Amino acid sequence: MKNDAVIRIEGMNALLEHLGKVDAERFISLIIKEPFDYTKWQEKLFEDINVRELSKIAMGIKE
Repeated sequence: MKNDAVIRIEGMNALLEHLGKVDAERFISLIIKEPFDYTKWQEKLFEDINVRELSKIAMGIKE
């Protein structure tokens, strides 16, 4: 199991890699400003997409 410091570093690196500096900061600001329930957010994140479509997106396959 990773400790909190490692998770923070890896999370920040993932945000920076995928969003860039500006949007990573915006994301953090949005999360801090709003009451945020990760579990509820995660449950609704992909509710309009089926597993096959999600898999294609994750693998970078386009039809």
